[in-house]
Amino acid sequence: MSRTEEFTELRPLLFAIAYRILGSVSEAEDAVQETWLRYVSTDTVPRNTKSFLSAVVTRIAIDVLRSARVRREEYTGEWFPEPVLDEVYEDPERSAELADSVSMAALLLLERLSPLERAVFVLHEVFGFPFADIATAVDRSESACRQLAVRARRHMEEGRPRFEADRREHEELAARFVDAFREGDVDGLRELLAADVQMIGDGGGKAPAFARPVSGLENVTRAFDSFAAMLPAANLIIEPHEVNRQPGMIVRDPDRKVLTVMAIDVADGRIQTVRAVVNPDKLAHLGPVADAWAIHRSLAEERREQRRAGR
Repeated sequence: MSRTEEFTELRPLLFAIAYRILGSVSEAEDAVQETWLRYVSTDTVPRNTKSFLSAVVTRIAIDVLRSARVRREEYTGEWFPEPVLDEVYEDPERSAELADSVSMAALLLLERLSPLERAVFVLHEVFGFPFADIATAVDRSESACRQLAVRARRHMEEGRPRFEADRREHEELAARFVDAFREGDVDGLRELLAADVQMIGDGGGKAPAFARPVSGLENVTRAFDSFAAMLPAANLIIEPHEVNRQPGMIVRDPDRKVLTVMAIDVADGRIQTVRAVVNPDKLAHLGPVADAWAIHRSLAEERREQRRAGR
């Protein structure tokens, strides 16, 4: 098999590793491309191509993450990972770990870890690499990698919800939520939400989003009621869709451009968190992006006209 064929076969795995370390589609794709450039420029023939390329992409991702963390600390508002709608890499033996590890909630928990802890956790807990390979990838001893893995697991477990939904329950609640939202069924929405539900938006200062999280059943219900009321006027399209391997939805404008992607977290039989990615920079890899500000201005003008007409 040629180097090109080997790399093409392993590319989905390399992207899956890089994305979980970085939480950014564009940065993960750049890391994979840099891995290819380094692979074709070396005369070394690795004994195990999978281990070799996984180590290279991990080192690149760690370096990128160290610089990215500073930018994320200065980010305007809430920072969310860039959403992925379809992940190519599949491993039937680790399908559950793969799905859990790429969810928005898991990626945000991974932000709590140091770059080395994050890399070790992703390689060992998610993809099942042995510590001997991980030690080579992160340039640490096997003993040090085991300690990093223990710390990473502890941090991740501390942040997980006490009651996690099974897949079927998550899908059922998300489907009911999308239907109620699309139909403007406020009572239907209310019965699906937890008492302490949160709705959080990531506009990054580049799109209208919630200045701060909206918390509590009544506040979130009102917010969704207002948004649902805009759907007919703006001709917005609601599409149920898997987001980061979890049930969610895409909101599009009449030209089918992406306005926002929403990820839904479920625990203890209720929807706990709705995360809306609105920052156009984080949606560009999904296709043409809607002008959220133009839609916002249009709807604001329509509301003013309605108020004047009602006087």
